Amino acid sequence: MSRVSRLASVLAALALLVLPAFAQEAPRSPTPGSVKLAARVNDVARGLEHPWGLAFLPDGRLVVTERPGRMRLVGKEGEISPPLRNVPAVVAARQGGLLDVALSPEFASSKLVYISYAEPRPGGGSATSVARARLSFEGDGGSLHDLKVIFRQEPASAGAQHFGSRFAFARDGNLFVTLGERYQPGKAQDLGTHYGKVVRIRADGSVPPDNPFVGRAGAKPEIWSYGHRNAQGAALHPQSGKLWMHEHGPRGGDEVNVAEAGKNYGWPVIGYGIDYSGARIHQSTHKEGMEQPVKYWVPSIAPSGMAFYTGDLIPAWRGHLFVGALVPGFLVRLEVSGATIGTEERLLARLDERIRDVRQGPDGYLYLLTDSSSGALIRLEPAR
Repeated sequence: MSRVSRLASVLAALALLVLPAFAQEAPRSPTPGSVKLAARVNDVARGLEHPWGLAFLPDGRLVVTERPGRMRLVGKEGEISPPLRNVPAVVAARQGGLLDVALSPEFASSKLVYISYAEPRPGGGSATSVARARLSFEGDGGSLHDLKVIFRQEPASAGAQHFGSRFAFARDGNLFVTLGERYQPGKAQDLGTHYGKVVRIRADGSVPPDNPFVGRAGAKPEIWSYGHRNAQGAALHPQSGKLWMHEHGPRGGDEVNVAEAGKNYGWPVIGYGIDYSGARIHQSTHKEGMEQPVKYWVPSIAPSGMAFYTGDLIPAWRGHLFVGALVPGFLVRLEVSGATIGTEERLLARLDERIRDVRQGPDGYLYLLTDSSSGALIRLEPAR
């Protein structure tokens, strides 16, 4: 070994020694070219009950939903508020409950916040609904005012699975909402229901006139794309502005898709998974007129939450896609080039936590929610 090589080895060893004890070293993907970084995990808050979605307020606080039916504010130092008042009733059973949250793009002036949830329906059953309300900080913990349901998934169902749902505000101000197929696979191909669809609505819930199925007999006009299973991740591509989303497969076949107007993404006709019993589900993996995923996983990772990283704190990650995994529990980093996904890296497996949501904060850090009865809000930082 040359003198220069020996010096480089010594410096590399010293660099590892100075990493903080709580840094999590991410296992490296076997694919060449991966950008491997040590990530420092900072617990911002703990004690949230099955947190599901989060949004960042202009004053530095966060709004967090808890699936049993509560919303809370989390302060800059991790203090957790009492539950917000006037949150609507939810069906908190199995996968149902209070789900995603997003601020209006004009929140600074309107104070409007959007929530999705499993809503109990007259006559029995439930389905995913979207409501908006004014968020007030008056009083202890704050409250929602003037709540109005602006979209209801139809029809209702007696089941308690596959509600979706994630929000993504498009650049034109319209709102994308991902909807599960309520564990009724064939309905994902039925344009007469909202099951297994991505819908696109205006901020007030009305239908944009350029939606792909407006005016088509027997089709719900809110539908943007169809043939989805249970989509719990959505994010806009930072360059193209297109909607990227992912959905749960059964045993294998979790997918990342670029959801485009009017297109069919195949569930349950095509796919890469099998039934939980081991039985065959799909006709094949390909069919004319049905879209292929840009990424799929076999075996399943149970994806939830999704964010493109656009910050400056970790330049090597800029433009990469981050996906939470519920089973067995880790964070996935995907290198993205245009509409192509390359290297995959799995981080934070040592935490042994179900990652429910992934967001980039205005401070340039990644924030994660862990899904448990004492869930955590985590900030992921570069190890110095």
